[in-house]
Amino acid sequence: MEYLKWKLLPLVVLLASLLVFYHKNSYMNSRSECSLLPYNHYWIASKRVVTPEGVFSGAVEVKGGHIMSIIEGEDWHGNVRREQVVDFGEAVVMPGLVDAHAHLDDPGRTDWEGFSSGTKAAAAGGITTLIDMPLNNFPSTVSEETLKLKIDAADEKIYVDVGFWGGLVPGNAFNASTLEGLLNAGVLGLKSFMCPSGINDFPMTNASHIKAGLSVLGKYRRPLLVHSEIQQEPKTNSELEGDIGNPRSYLTYLKTRPSSWEEAAIRELLTVTMDTRAGGPASGAHLHVVHLSDASSSLDLIKKAKAGGDSITVETCPHYLAFSSEEIKDGDTRFKCAPPIRDAANREKLWEALMDGHIDMLSSDHSPTIPELKLLDDGDFLRAWGGISSLQLVLPVTWTYGRKYGVTLEHLALWWSERPAKLAGQDLKGSITVGKHADFVVWQPEIEFNLNDSYLIYHKHPSISAYMGKTLSGNVVATFVRGNLVYKGGKHAFAACGVPILAR
Repeated sequence: MEYLKWKLLPLVVLLASLLVFYHKNSYMNSRSECSLLPYNHYWIASKRVVTPEGVFSGAVEVKGGHIMSIIEGEDWHGNVRREQVVDFGEAVVMPGLVDAHAHLDDPGRTDWEGFSSGTKAAAAGGITTLIDMPLNNFPSTVSEETLKLKIDAADEKIYVDVGFWGGLVPGNAFNASTLEGLLNAGVLGLKSFMCPSGINDFPMTNASHIKAGLSVLGKYRRPLLVHSEIQQEPKTNSELEGDIGNPRSYLTYLKTRPSSWEEAAIRELLTVTMDTRAGGPASGAHLHVVHLSDASSSLDLIKKAKAGGDSITVETCPHYLAFSSEEIKDGDTRFKCAPPIRDAANREKLWEALMDGHIDMLSSDHSPTIPELKLLDDGDFLRAWGGISSLQLVLPVTWTYGRKYGVTLEHLALWWSERPAKLAGQDLKGSITVGKHADFVVWQPEIEFNLNDSYLIYHKHPSISAYMGKTLSGNVVATFVRGNLVYKGGKHAFAACGVPILAR
């Protein structure tokens, strides 16, 4: 018996070794599908690492998808032993962007975009987390059942992490059990429109719907995002008679959605945001104004509400900061969006408000469609689908147009990472901090590129983007999501291993 035991021992050792080899090899193969970097434990080094404490030369240790340590200066060389080092030199290492406002149109309208193309574009643009809007997909995400359809549609198709907003509509606003079911199922908050959305199964809400929604959201401590425009009655004879001018002229479209629409909506919103104050009936809820375009009266109202203790924030978008109505040519419907791009003086005020901290954050409001609906040949602004296609480009756009206003790398991390992560309740995202997810964008601010037909854009329909033909600064080199290198130099990871984010 003793003899047999010693004869079998080498075989047992061999089998154990084979099992260890198989497990390790299987893990590496699995990881190599999710990441272009086949390491679980490694360091990222750069002469410009952007953290909440500032920008410095140093290295970040990554293990198991999380940030394990951060070392400033050249001392990191002595701390790295057998682990792999990825040294990006002069390229900036910044927290991955968190885009809290994007329309990926999946399920139901994947000919417009879709999870696969949309998240590939996001990864190529340094966005590591997307929060998908509840409309433009079909059916709209307004119930537990329709959320499940969206989660199922995202399975094995997302290259970055994706969370979901639910919809607040008249059909569920006064039904607390339906809203609670949607929130319990994992939406990170709710979104509503105060004007027609253009989507049949996503009708507009009023202040009473919003008040009811906030009271439910308060129990969950989650936000309500609001498209803040209220359609006003015509005031002039020409408006009453429908004589609004040449539909190919952008100024004609601009007149149909004046800044008074935004002001009226925000004025009405502020009749209910008082409920979000400490001790109020909706305490714990938060109201977020999306894509602010009017930098005058509307912004003044928001500033006043903040000063009064209302729990309210506001975002704007790169297209409002990059473009002005004066430069939009007749028939160029790529620039149509709602609320509209306003004049150059308003653009200057938006930049001032952003730099002064009165506008809290940025988002893409990526809202693509098929080229046919943009009516690029007809150039009819009144009939064309509204929405700016921009997901892959928001980082270089913000940097390119913002440098003359004094935008810094720290500003970008605040507006595009820290604050949107906070809005979406994502405590493990938004900054390069020990313990958080290893979500990074690596980019070269000084590198210029031309957005022409040869530039590789992963949006499903690049031609409809208003940025085509522009020269931008800020080349994205690599994107890491939870430690996985999902994009580098025009190549994506083989498998889509992003994680659906569900509130718990």
